[in-house]
Amino acid sequence: MARPYEFVTLDVFTDRRFGGNPLAVIADARGLDTATMQALAGEFNLSETTFVLPPDDPRHTAKVRIFTPSAEIGFAGHPNIGTAWVLARQGRDAEGRLNFEGGSGLVEIGVERDGSELRMCRLMAPQALKLGAAPTAADLAPCAKLDAGDIRRTDVASVGLDCVCAEVPAEVLARAAPDASAFRAVADRWLGPKGRFMLCLYARDGDQLRSRVFGPLYGVTEDPACGSATAALAGLLLERDGAPSNRIVMQMGAEIGRPSVLHAGAQRGGDGVRVWLAGQCVEMMRGTVCL
Repeated sequence: MARPYEFVTLDVFTDRRFGGNPLAVIADARGLDTATMQALAGEFNLSETTFVLPPDDPRHTAKVRIFTPSAEIGFAGHPNIGTAWVLARQGRDAEGRLNFEGGSGLVEIGVERDGSELRMCRLMAPQALKLGAAPTAADLAPCAKLDAGDIRRTDVASVGLDCVCAEVPAEVLARAAPDASAFRAVADRWLGPKGRFMLCLYARDGDQLRSRVFGPLYGVTEDPACGSATAALAGLLLERDGAPSNRIVMQMGAEIGRPSVLHAGAQRGGDGVRVWLAGQCVEMMRGTVCL
């Protein structure tokens, strides 16, 4: 006999419907195996789908597994923010706090309310900032159908999920477009035959940023609002600027009709640069999957 699994979809990093980054959340995924979770993520065909399970440590709120249409990932911003929104609506936070066990470590989330209404969720990334060497501008430019001269610098930054970051002038963002075959060629040379990477193109004006994130090797042609990339950029820019802390506002998604706003910041501590990420959500749909 088929078992029903209830799901919720949300638009994340927006305060209006049909903006932000869509997310599907199955808030009680007990009984689903990994293959079925991956198949469901492909069926929803959103940037990510999350599956909520009982935590390994009872002091934590839940274990949260995150899947793109083609792969499981250890950390991402909009899935954690959206899942927190759903569980907070269910009253599962403890005095405004949620703790998610994720593939890249523990994600701590604060819930802000205005009376009984949710206002914003804010997470601390599970890992301190890590930086690495990225492919060159000449290697990466074909991935976005650009010229090498369009890219000012490249970096790899991570606070739980590696992201290749490439700084470009603002006018370059509008004409960028992903080329899956070029992504595959770069990944094969750099990471090996099964390697994957996300490419974040960004343009900076002080603490105001615009970006576009392409991830065809994850089944995500363009991510309307990428929290992991935004969080990694906040840490990267702090390291580059040499400041004790920073705050950034990221605008994303306008080029594909999904305008999004992400808030992030970084600060130095004893264990390195730690990054927070925050945003709003709008619930869109509820339904049931029978398996």
